[in-house]
Amino acid sequence: MQINVIKIGGNVIDVEEKLQGFLKSFAALEGPKVLVHGGGKIATRMAADLGIETKMVEGRRITDAPMRDVVTMVYGGLVNKNIVARLQSLGCNAVGLTGADGGAILSIKRPVKTIDYGYVGDIVEVRSSWIQKLLLDGVNPVFAPLTYSKEGEILNTNADTQASAVAKSLAGEAEVNLIYCFEKRGVLLDAENNDSVIPVLNSEAYAKYREQGVIYAGMIPKLDNAFEAVRSGVRKVIICEADDILQAVRGQAGTTIE
Repeated sequence: MQINVIKIGGNVIDVEEKLQGFLKSFAALEGPKVLVHGGGKIATRMAADLGIETKMVEGRRITDAPMRDVVTMVYGGLVNKNIVARLQSLGCNAVGLTGADGGAILSIKRPVKTIDYGYVGDIVEVRSSWIQKLLLDGVNPVFAPLTYSKEGEILNTNADTQASAVAKSLAGEAEVNLIYCFEKRGVLLDAENNDSVIPVLNSEAYAKYREQGVIYAGMIPKLDNAFEAVRSGVRKVIICEADDILQAVRGQAGTTIE
């Protein structure tokens, strides 16, 4: 069995035209598939409407108790259920989940070191057998970036990391492709030129581009997750524009990580 695990971020979810185009492509993608979504910009706007301050450190959200309530409502409710409803209308049998549902994704609360991130989860276990059962039954899971702890806490979890963890857990039993979809056409040599896609990226080239400052900021954790997935048995990792997933699966778009 071949499974596609696909992650979309807030920059896709935020733009109606891009989101609808992506969902049409996702629905048209043949075979079992899992979707993991973000939604941080919507959570930030909702928090502001509720008078809750958003605190970020190096691009990472501090999730105190009020912010945890916001991300649970936004990720697990508003964003997740809107995506599922649209997929159903496109003929794609989807079910909206958090990591707590079915005990799918267990985390531990991130320990406090120099920074207290609050209710943020680091994944320790994925119940891949349950996810596989859904897929075999023709149901496509749509995961919000929320997991749970043994103490019964909902934990905010990085969506890139969550997608990678799901892909790695399924790789032992199936051929798995992990696809990160965002607003760029792939990993770029020039961040201002969307046509400067690097078609194939290996670890040596990645190290060189990081040192040169070609690859920086938010692409670094995304690529770290991608290379870790390849080392853990994921068949193929692709980074591409949301509109290009059908071509990317065929190797005709995006950046393939080796």
